[in-house]
Order: sequence, then C-alpha cells, then structure tokens
Amino acid sequence: MSQHGDSICFRQFLLDVSSAWFVATCKTDSWSLFVVFVLADSSGLDQNHGGEYAAYESLIERFITALRTCEVDPYMVLDGGSDHTDKKLETVTKRAEQRIERAHRAAKDGGKEDILPIMTKWVFRQTLTRLKVPVAKCFGEADREIAALADKWQCPVLSNDSDFYIFNLSAGLLPISYFQWQDVKGNGSKSYIPCKRYYTSSFCIYFEIQPQLLPTFAALAGNDYVKLPKFIWSRFAPDASRPQSRLEGLLCWMKDFEQPEDTLKAAVELMGGKSQNKEKMLQSLSVGMEEYKLPRSSLVEFFVRGVVPPFLDEELIGRIPDWMQLRVMQARLSGDTLDVLLLHRLSLGTPVDHKDLPSANLTSRPLRQVMYGLLLGKETSYKVEERDREDLQLKFIRIKPTFSRVAQRLQLNSLHEAQLSERLEVLLEALGVKEELLNELPPQLRLLVAVTCYWWNRARPRPDLKLLKSLLLGMNLKDTSRLSAVVQARCHQKPDVGVAHAFSQWQVCMKDSMHLNQLLGLPLPEPDVARFYQGTLVHQLVHMRRTGSRLKRVLKPDQASVQQYRDMLSAIRQLWPRPRQGSEFSESEQAERRALNDQTNLRLFQLDYDEETEARSLARAQEELRLDDRLLLKTRYKTKERRNRCNKVELSRKEEGRGMDLL
Repeated sequence: MSQHGDSICFRQFLLDVSSAWFVATCKTDSWSLFVVFVLADSSGLDQNHGGEYAAYESLIERFITALRTCEVDPYMVLDGGSDHTDKKLETVTKRAEQRIERAHRAAKDGGKEDILPIMTKWVFRQTLTRLKVPVAKCFGEADREIAALADKWQCPVLSNDSDFYIFNLSAGLLPISYFQWQDVKGNGSKSYIPCKRYYTSSFCIYFEIQPQLLPTFAALAGNDYVKLPKFIWSRFAPDASRPQSRLEGLLCWMKDFEQPEDTLKAAVELMGGKSQNKEKMLQSLSVGMEEYKLPRSSLVEFFVRGVVPPFLDEELIGRIPDWMQLRVMQARLSGDTLDVLLLHRLSLGTPVDHKDLPSANLTSRPLRQVMYGLLLGKETSYKVEERDREDLQLKFIRIKPTFSRVAQRLQLNSLHEAQLSERLEVLLEALGVKEELLNELPPQLRLLVAVTCYWWNRARPRPDLKLLKSLLLGMNLKDTSRLSAVVQARCHQKPDVGVAHAFSQWQVCMKDSMHLNQLLGLPLPEPDVARFYQGTLVHQLVHMRRTGSRLKRVLKPDQASVQQYRDMLSAIRQLWPRPRQGSEFSESEQAERRALNDQTNLRLFQLDYDEETEARSLARAQEELRLDDRLLLKTRYKTKERRNRCNKVELSRKEEGRGMDLL
C-alpha cells in the first residue's frame, strides 16, 4: 500500500452489487480504472423489510454522478452463470447454508445480517441502463475477465476482493476503503476522487518474497478453490499473538523459496499425511494457482464493436443458442437462465424469512417450471435441481419442467422468432390471467397487476385484503414526506414475520415472472423496479391499517395516483379466478373464493379473528366492498364526473374525500 493518497482524475469506469462491475479508463492521463464496489452492502439501507429500492436507486445515481463529475465514463461488467466445473461448489453450498441462518436471525431478532433484498440486482441493472452506462455480462464469473481487461487497458482495479491483491496488475489496485467517492475534491475539469493505490510489487518487497510466488501464497492460504488441512503457519511469524499471524507466518516461511513448484512440494511435506493425499493436495494447489493466470480479454471486442467473442471454454461451445449469447452479454438474460440451461440446477435466493414458515420460493415454482420447459425442451428427460431452504436446512429438490399448450410448440433455438401473441400467451397462461382484462391497463402496469393477482391466488398463508391494498398503495404513492418520520422509525423495528413472508413471496413471484418475461423477449413491458416496492413504507401502511389509523389524515396522494390505485385494485378483483371443479383448492378454500366473487363474505380477508369480533369485521369488510363497487361504477363514468368536478369545485373535494376512504 502506498503511504500517500493518489488524487486522480478519471474518464471511464466498473462496479459490484454482489456480482456487478464497472470499468473505467482515463483518456487524459493515459491510464484506466476498474472498480469492484459493493454499494448495496455499504449503503446502510434497511434490508429486513424487503428492500428500499428507490433509495438504492438514488445511491447508484449519486455514485455515477460523482464519477462523471470527475469525467469518468462508466462501463458495467456482470457475473453470469455459476462455474460449470463446480470447483467452488463446496464453498457456494456452505455460504448458502450460512445465508439461511442469517436470514432467519434477521426475521427473528431484527438485526442487520446483510441479506441482499430480492430485486436489488434488477434495480442496479435498470438504473444503469437508464443512465446509459454500457453493460456486459460474462458467461461465468467476472473476476478473471475484469483482471484481464484491466491488464489490457493498463488500469487499476477498485476493490476489497482479496483476489485482486494477487492478480499481477501493472496499474495496481485501489482498496475501496480508501476510495472516497462521496467526497469529490476540486471543481470542473480539476475534480478528483481521493484514494490510495496498492501494487503487488510493493507487497513482495515488503515481505521479501518473489512476485511469482503470490499465487502460491494465495493457494496455501486457502481460497474458494483450495481446501487444505489446518496447519499452524503462525509458528513462523515474529509475533504469533497478532490477528494476522497465520498469513504473516506463511509469508515468512516462503522467503527462502524462488519457484512455485518447490514451494508447493515443501509445503505439502511440511503438512504431512499419506503419499496419496499429498498427490491430491499438490493437484488441488496447482488448480488453485491457475485461477490467477490471466486469460486473453474477451470483453474488448464487445465494448468496442458490440460483437460476442468466441468462447474460450470449449465446454460451452454449441450449448447456448446464438440469439441467447448476444442477449446474455447485453445483460438481457439472467445468470439463472444459464444455470438451468447448462447445469440443470438453480440456487434460489434467501430473503429475510422465519425458519418456521415455508420457503417464499415455493409460491413461484410453477413459473420457474415453465421457464425450465422452454430452456430444456419437451423431449428432455432432465429435471432441474432447485437448491432451497426447508426450515434451516439447505435442500436439493428435483423439479420437472412443465409445458403449456402453446409452449409445447416452441423451440429454444427459434424462440426469439416466435410470434409476439404466442410468447405473450405463454406468459399469461403461466400467470393465470386473461389478456383482454389486462389490456384495459396502461402497458407499464400489466405485468405488475398480473403478478400481484398470481401472488394473491397462490401465496400461503393467504394474504389478507389489508396487505393487498397496502402493497398497491405503496406502488402509487409519489410523495411520502408526511410518512417519512414514522417510516424512519419503522426501519429500526424488526418486521412482522407474517407480513415479511407475504411480501417476500410477492417479490419472488415478481422476480421469476420477470425472468420468464425476459426469456420470452419481453411480451409485456418490464416494470420499473425502484418504483414499485419500498419495504418500510409498505410495512408501515399494513401496520396503520391493522391498528385502525385513518390513512387519509396522513397521506395526501394526488388524484392521478388515487385513480391508478383504484384501476389496479379493480383489475385484480376482475382477474381473480373462480374455482373450477377438480382444482387444487380444498372445499373450504373454494367456498372462500366463491364468497369473494359473489361479494357476500370476506372471511378470506381476515388473518385472525374470533367469534366476538367476526360480525364487526364482516360488516367492515362488506362496507369496503360496497365502496369498491362505487369505485367500479365511478370509473365507468369518470369522464362525466371530471366535467362535473370542473364546474363544482366543492363537489370535487367531497368526492375526493370519499375516494380516500378506500385507501
């Protein structure tokens, strides 16, 4: 690490949100910058209520603004699918198990456990697309591609990832702890971001080891690829009591070696064991060292000319259709799609959720099964291995693809050439909604409403009407300043377990529907994720409803927002499916659905009630429906009413107050 800060002026850039990267080059000073930067984890935003996506979007915008203030032109590089060689499978599995435990603790105790909200990556990608940041997605992990491109363009990498302390980058590494992007200095063309720079050469000089031994050091220290028996390297350290004495001891031991092969053999002998085990250890260490050899950069051609580079990995040749290759590199298809296609497995996300509740991913499994069918084909005998939680255990479940009537006619190689009407029918059939009812809504609301209807139909335990209305109201509120104080207070409270579970199911349904929509070539417009869910706000709206708070005294939504809320609620009621003979629902569940459609009984909307309060709850619910019916009637004649309101201002105010009662 250099002992002084480098004041640098940039021209082009790269970023990481779990698996996202930006690339930057500096044209004026003839050097470039690569950045690995975890905005989501370092932002301090609430995660336990399902995500603060608008605030996260604002954070990304401020970051990009800081770079462009310093004349940086950002580029983004994303991780693609999982490593098909399974070298990291043990590590990935262990991290998934730890994530399940952390997610349960967050739900149970309300503490910060660094559980990335479900739609974070979508917000990240959509925001950068809107900001016109060039994007590339790798077919596998991005680390080596980042390093290769940095070496090609002679630029440093901004990161806290320990791998980048090992890669031999001629322009060095900028540790993120010293990258003060929120404290831009200077003005105009002299603006700069204070930072420090690390070189592998300085590291080797300080610890008196040969530069070619750095990959050997990383392999012996242990990484995601190498698992070695425990050995007390700290005994070689000057002070064995120091926290980093193990690594320091290993470096001290390596001072007397010059070649990697000699170092590995001596280390294996030192660790002991049977001859057969020693051979396996040598092989494992050699594989681990290979990860730090830089490949030829495949991203330059894509960024410069927009062409998909040839596969460097022969295992991938012929396995991904040509039309999909371009969409993957443009980040228009997810890494999940590649995992299903190439590995026939999918590691499902783990939102904040209590272990006693079923996995939120179960609700959207039928949607994923449709995607599996499209990717693997109707002739396949393969099942997809879903990796999901059951209680606190990570389970591997084999899931069969499904094929709807239309989907059976479609082939993956020509899916992009299928008629729009066919692709739309596959999507809507999976969601269980009719196109003619959606057509009454603006295009940007159609997927949102269809998914919300699917969720309300399939979520377990079944969401009540208060959750549905709070969710829809949260989507349509533009000015939440009057709620800001109570919402901020809510950030520091642990979420209601049942509410969090219901909204996690909705988000998973949204994510899987958007994946399916992507694969089908966007037959419905992609919704703006940052606008449709704000976790602490929606949780607070549910709390206010359940405690009897009069929302119209707190909220002052504009008339357009109220009307859009009404339209969405009305559409969902019309899209609600009537029970069919032989359906999956029990007799009691079918009766509840008949009651909803007949508008005579709203026990469906009560999560908990007793005999003493049942009559009172039913009366309130029936009054809600009568008000909703007035809404439907009112919508039909909205043009006439608008004219009347223009002529009678006082009448308009009274009607607006009555409409607010529906919130």
